[in-house]
Amino acid sequence: MGISHYLKEIGRGARGAKAIDRTQAADLFGQILDGQVTDLEIGAFCIAMRIKGETLEEMSGFLDATHARIARFPATDTPTIVLPSYNGARKLPVLTPLLALLLAREGLPVLLHGMRTEARRVLASDVLIALDIAPSTAPRALANGEVAHIDTQHLHPRLARLLAAREIIGLRNPAHSVVKLINPGAANALVISSYTHPEYFDTLRETYSALGMNGVLSRGLEGEVAADPRRSPRYDGFVRGTHHLLQEQSPGTATDVPGLPTEIDVATTAQYTKDVLDGRRTVPAAIAQQVQFIIQTARRVREEQSTCAVQ
Repeated sequence: MGISHYLKEIGRGARGAKAIDRTQAADLFGQILDGQVTDLEIGAFCIAMRIKGETLEEMSGFLDATHARIARFPATDTPTIVLPSYNGARKLPVLTPLLALLLAREGLPVLLHGMRTEARRVLASDVLIALDIAPSTAPRALANGEVAHIDTQHLHPRLARLLAAREIIGLRNPAHSVVKLINPGAANALVISSYTHPEYFDTLRETYSALGMNGVLSRGLEGEVAADPRRSPRYDGFVRGTHHLLQEQSPGTATDVPGLPTEIDVATTAQYTKDVLDGRRTVPAAIAQQVQFIIQTARRVREEQSTCAVQ
């Protein structure tokens, strides 16, 4: 046991570091999640991986270890929409709660998971609480058309602790990539993920395919999965790992979005979300488009399930 032999491989700097394979990565990350390593080793792991970067094999192994340990929500007859939310709002209102509630209005069960990873940002979970949607503290059955949200510590406390290491070290680590892709639901769930920097697109796309995942991938806003209301990004769908290009990116960025508040605080964002849902304000076109792509992919997942059941 121990991860020192892994650290010797991944910790040799940008040029000398060697990648480890999927099985090794699962063992390494599993030991971290099981609390079998020291804080010093965790710090070394975080810095080494930040310098080296994750390969597809390593990401797959980290996810294998995480999925073997996290708490799971029961299966639903309709695919559960999984929304990771770890960044919150910094410049524009956080629209992930609006995305979640619009999807629920279409009859889909929606699960949002997340925690604070950066200070002084408005979290999606805070907005949901302001809308009288209380957080869950343990997995439970979700109804169609319901939005649930849960703090990462209730999925796996040591995963949350690894994310919190960013406050001490000052750098992101592989856990921040892992939580964008974890599925705390059943096999038919759709994991909605996003990337801020284009260089992460290939890794995320390859991971969806390698793990046979269902989901929708697009460029996000400030690290959140909700679409930037000023743009029309590229959308990629995945059904059991099979890739479907849903839309190419459209050029241009709008200077403003009608009705979008200029303030980003919890109360203002909650009121805006309620106004949109009640029809007093228009759904931003980019969010409406994203909802339709997610619904379209969920329909494909259900059709795939039906085909497999008949065979």
